[in-house]
Amino acid sequence: MALAKLGVVVLDCPDPRALAGFYAKVLGGTVKDEGEWVDLKVPGGPALAFQEAPDHVPPKWPAADGSLQFHLDLVVEDLDAAEKGVLALGARPLDATDRTRSFRVYADPAGHPFCLCAC
Repeated sequence: MALAKLGVVVLDCPDPRALAGFYAKVLGGTVKDEGEWVDLKVPGGPALAFQEAPDHVPPKWPAADGSLQFHLDLVVEDLDAAEKGVLALGARPLDATDRTRSFRVYADPAGHPFCLCAC
């Protein structure tokens, strides 16, 4: 039996509203703004939350010291279409040049790494 259940994944960032807006455009869902904390209720998936952290330092990809912190895997049907979309929304490629793999790595506008993964 589990001791707990996952409530929400929280990302620290300098601008919670902007980052919630980025992920709302990528994943869909409803944004609830509570000031320094913004929630994104994602249809059919776990919620994301964004917490204001003015001194946020994004993780490095790849991390020479092995400390990536975490990343999100986002499942897509069409890698090329999803890539166009996230780049237009302000993501930047971190490791997206190998077109033979079933995933590509990007950073969101606050610098958090995420992967687009072919389903």
